[in-house]
Amino acid sequence: MNQVAYLVYAEPRQMQDAQTHAARIASIIGQDKGDILATISDPARAWVPLAHKLEAPKTEELKKLDIPGLGFEKEPKRYYPEASMAAHILGFVGSDEHGRDTGYFGLEGYYDRELRGKEGQLVFERDAKGFPILVGDAKRIEAEDGRNLALWVDRSVQQIVERRLMEGIKKYGAKEGSVIVMDPKTGGILAMAAYPSYDPRDFVRFDKTLYKSPLVSGSYEPGSTFKVLVMAAALEEKLVKPTTTMEETGPITVGDYTIRTWNSEYHGSVTMTQVLEHSSNVGMVFIANKLGKEKLLRYMRDFGFGELTGIDLEEESAPELRDESEWREIDLATASFGQGIAVTPIQMVRAVAALANDGWLMEPHVVSEIQETKGRSIVRKPKKIRQVVSPATSRIIAEMMVAAVDNGEAKWAKPKGYRVAGKTGTAQIPVSGHYDEKKTIASFVGFAPADNPKFVMLVTLREPTSSPWGSETAAPLFFAVAGDLFRYYAIPPQ
Repeated sequence: MNQVAYLVYAEPRQMQDAQTHAARIASIIGQDKGDILATISDPARAWVPLAHKLEAPKTEELKKLDIPGLGFEKEPKRYYPEASMAAHILGFVGSDEHGRDTGYFGLEGYYDRELRGKEGQLVFERDAKGFPILVGDAKRIEAEDGRNLALWVDRSVQQIVERRLMEGIKKYGAKEGSVIVMDPKTGGILAMAAYPSYDPRDFVRFDKTLYKSPLVSGSYEPGSTFKVLVMAAALEEKLVKPTTTMEETGPITVGDYTIRTWNSEYHGSVTMTQVLEHSSNVGMVFIANKLGKEKLLRYMRDFGFGELTGIDLEEESAPELRDESEWREIDLATASFGQGIAVTPIQMVRAVAALANDGWLMEPHVVSEIQETKGRSIVRKPKKIRQVVSPATSRIIAEMMVAAVDNGEAKWAKPKGYRVAGKTGTAQIPVSGHYDEKKTIASFVGFAPADNPKFVMLVTLREPTSSPWGSETAAPLFFAVAGDLFRYYAIPPQ
């Protein structure tokens, strides 16, 4: 929001005893007396600014001085009453190279033109030398307020997410973390938070690397959360059914590489549903071989990877997908379980949201309505991009994801009585051309209630120290947030 502040200006030709006035003004606005004196003593200047965005209390002190030639104009100052809450959504207002208010990052940057309004002006007649003619005509053009933005963001959900994220960062000893909550039916962002963050009110005190939102500009390897998308592609192509079986008898060799299960346990004859339940890398290679390189890459693009999502936040990036000719057999295998590919959190949550929305990929949005000062408004309607899989496939994969939650490693953390469709992920972090065996990104993605999803959510934790596994860190954090959301939305147990 904007708070009342003032531009303080002087009209030097109307000022008498500039020496005394300069000292009194300088003591209130906190500037050097000599600079103020030099400014207000120049008779060639009809109007000079002394201070920008001076807050109301100090302005009142100046008014009480009753100095002839000292004037005040309202000059809104951006204010963030919730401190650092939703910083990566909001962005901040700073100054450009000309000293003008300019929005940077988040909504402030993306919607800068809509928010900034129009500055007021004083237009003077000038003489041949360019000096204002004091007895000439002067025209005053009043400033116009900028537009207001109404958001999909729910303040209560945002508070839940930020509180739980900080608890999770502390509990699991993670270096970084993030949570996105989205409405799968509209693409509306209900909450979005990342740690570390900053305070938009005092952004200059923080490292500039914190300004960009890692949720839209940062990339990571999704690990096993990616398996649900690859499985959905195989279901859509009718290459497998949930009951299709394969033999998981041990590690498999792909070229010069050996691929094992995450815990080196093998379960013999397993169904496709059990492949997700056990999060079997060997089983996903089986799926990838059935899909083949061409179809897998097509579905990756259809799910929105390799392109911008179009979210209305500044600084969105999209990791490129390699050309089909550059994909080797091992690349196809590792991509099936989410390694060797890079995605952004907003890309990942949008892709899984399609599985909760009858297969429709939506364009994510933070702003729901742009409100003009004259009472009119521009409603940003939900935007469908394309249908990636059929409603039937989306229902089947949802049931398989419910089974993965109910029978998987994280089943102990799920709120009782609720059907949650989800999948854990644990991806090693690439460092200097190889994977660090100890550093991981733990994640969990899912939606609930599974039969009529109210929200889809992605949780990521970078380098958790209590455990490297998503099932022991990101999953319980996901379920803690989900439990709060069930209560907030008054969704009863089933």
